[in-house]
Amino acid sequence: MASEDIAKLAETLAKTQVAGGQLSFKGKSLKLNTAEDAKDVIKEIEDFDGLEALRLEGNTVGVEAARVIAKALEKKSELKRCHWSDMFTGRLRSEIPPALISLGEGLITAGAQLVELDLSDNAFGPDGVRGFEALLKSSTCFTLHELKLNNCGMGVGGGKILAAALTECHRKSSAQGKPLALKVFMAGRNRLENDGATALAEAFGIIGTLEEVHMPQNGINHPGVTALAQAFAINPLLRVINLNDNTFTEKGAVAMAKTLKALRQVEVINFGDCLVRSKGAVAIADAVHGGLPKLKELNLSFGEIKRDAALSVAEAVADKVELEKLDLNGNNLGEEGCEQLQEVLDGFNMAKVLASLSDDEGEDDEDEDEDEEEEEEEEEEEPQPGERRERPTAPPRKMLDPDGGEPAPVLSSPPPADVSTFLAFPSPEKLLRLGPKSSVLIAQQTDTSDPEKVVSAFLKVSSVFKDEATVRSAVQDAVDTLMKKAFSSSSFNSNAFLTRLLIHMGLLKSEDKIKAIANLYGPLMALNHMVQQEYFPKALAPLLLAFVTKPNGALESCSFARHNLLQTLYKV
Repeated sequence: MASEDIAKLAETLAKTQVAGGQLSFKGKSLKLNTAEDAKDVIKEIEDFDGLEALRLEGNTVGVEAARVIAKALEKKSELKRCHWSDMFTGRLRSEIPPALISLGEGLITAGAQLVELDLSDNAFGPDGVRGFEALLKSSTCFTLHELKLNNCGMGVGGGKILAAALTECHRKSSAQGKPLALKVFMAGRNRLENDGATALAEAFGIIGTLEEVHMPQNGINHPGVTALAQAFAINPLLRVINLNDNTFTEKGAVAMAKTLKALRQVEVINFGDCLVRSKGAVAIADAVHGGLPKLKELNLSFGEIKRDAALSVAEAVADKVELEKLDLNGNNLGEEGCEQLQEVLDGFNMAKVLASLSDDEGEDDEDEDEDEEEEEEEEEEEPQPGERRERPTAPPRKMLDPDGGEPAPVLSSPPPADVSTFLAFPSPEKLLRLGPKSSVLIAQQTDTSDPEKVVSAFLKVSSVFKDEATVRSAVQDAVDTLMKKAFSSSSFNSNAFLTRLLIHMGLLKSEDKIKAIANLYGPLMALNHMVQQEYFPKALAPLLLAFVTKPNGALESCSFARHNLLQTLYKV
């Protein structure tokens, strides 16, 4: 390490925050590869008497540096909180497990009694869970109250490992007369799917002390949702349930509604973008009407809920005196339905709790039952225990006669979606309904000679990205067809495309007043796929890498997708 680098590191460490038993290196962008790199960090730790919280977020720690930091932690028995999110940026996945193992061993040796462990935004995958498995099973975590694992890419395998470790922790701690009393569990954007969620649900049912569960964007369908609902029913202290952007359908919503009737402490329910549909919304409304006296927030946005069902939800909250927010945006109310909804709430003097309805998709005359039947046919093919769900790679959903394997009558299929409707109001369901030619239709609808229009189409397609295999495949196919057509044209300005894309993503400033998109997860995942394809101009990779590497709040909130893209760009 050069002397000027050491001087810079020393200056950074001089600004380290020290307060109330907490030592913080948060956001210092320290690159700790070797023992020498970590020398000053170690000294700070060793010299800190009564260390109760250590913040390492926003730095990058290598295997050797982790080993010596762990050695310093061996004498810190009073350590209770480890804020270790986003501390492996730019590291190979193979480096993360041994680094975590070392840090865990340091805590175990110290005899620390943790109450909070935050490893979010580290993109370590299933193998990374093995890295802190021993720590979770040890007495150091018998006292754990908060476990935060957002954006870690654990997958089904990691979810099962985690569930087994939590179960073992509860068993061993119970044997000592002080059972694990976990209160907060966060594992958003981890691709847990049904099997991972079901395994965790079993652990939750054993623990029974949860107060907050956050598991958004995990590709969980109704079997997994139902398993979670059954586990929540035996966690009577639950206050916050956040399952945003999973797929309930009526079955999952009804199961969850049944559980809500048994809970009395719930304050926040976030089932936004969960496709609860009208029947599911009515079931939830019934649960709200009959209980949940402490409810403060109810989010049923973007769930394909029609007017009458939405009005049932509004009527159900009439006596919720603590309600602060009701979100029914992005459903199918129509202009008249929106007005009626506001009138109903105004009649209860609760109009102020209603969130914006600006993204309402208008009245939908489609037969919801047919959509439900189609989805149920697809979901009936559940994997055997221990098997990972394999989904077809083709984006269209084929309606098959369950007996003969032949195409079902045309009347049982949902009406085909229109390309212009999808591009105007994108959703995963609309993309899938475009059928097997969705990618071609979108490319034909887009003027690929105009970089701005290509950017617009790319962002709309990628905005509906989900980790669920059918949606992911449909998005990738549409991106491939669109971008291959654009990049293969001699008149297409690739540099202008990337510039405009960066502007719309909020990564590059512009004199034009362009509002950056709010969620970069889908675009980043689509970019990660696109840059690996032969049609992508490799000359654009360095520029993209430069902007994705820069500090940015929107990127940091999607660190799993960002990390994947960075790893890919380094190899291009």
